Amino acid sequence: VVFIVRRRLARSIDARIHTVSAHVLHDFLLPDGNDGEIHFEYALLAPGGIVVIDTKDVEGNVFGSDTMDEWTVINDNQRYTFKNPQRGLLDRVAAIKSLAPHIKVEGHIAFTENARFSKGQPAHVIFFDTLMTMLNETSKDQTEAVLKAGLPSWEKVVAGATVTGVAKALRGKNQ
Repeated sequence: VVFIVRRRLARSIDARIHTVSAHVLHDFLLPDGNDGEIHFEYALLAPGGIVVIDTKDVEGNVFGSDTMDEWTVINDNQRYTFKNPQRGLLDRVAAIKSLAPHIKVEGHIAFTENARFSKGQPAHVIFFDTLMTMLNETSKDQTEAVLKAGLPSWEKVVAGATVTGVAKALRGKNQ
């Protein structure tokens, strides 16, 4: 049941991201600038620039800050930690900026509504619904001409991306 619910949520997230932009890359690699590659969950072209999105579906109280190496999630009787996701996000933003230096690039870690930040949200954290509302409002406020101005930079990112097989390779490592 949990697997089915998570799969439906993932489809919902993907569908909602595709409603805010016609230009979306999902589950891809880009050069990291150090002779390696870095994995992206989502990047999209918005009227304000390129937006990098990492999603987190955790349930419970999340304790994390900009300076903490690990964040903790506490839910009922469970407690687990994960690496501070902001550092990886900043690396992803830098990778896109290196390919497309003439466009604004911003990054967000979008938590689903199941997470609670009782001690405050770190700098790059946003709730997924809030992010979608923000991107929808930005899209409505901007003209198509503004969006088209970002297409040359977006096309450089698309040209540098390796999409085929990334999801399959990552699933193979996790099994």
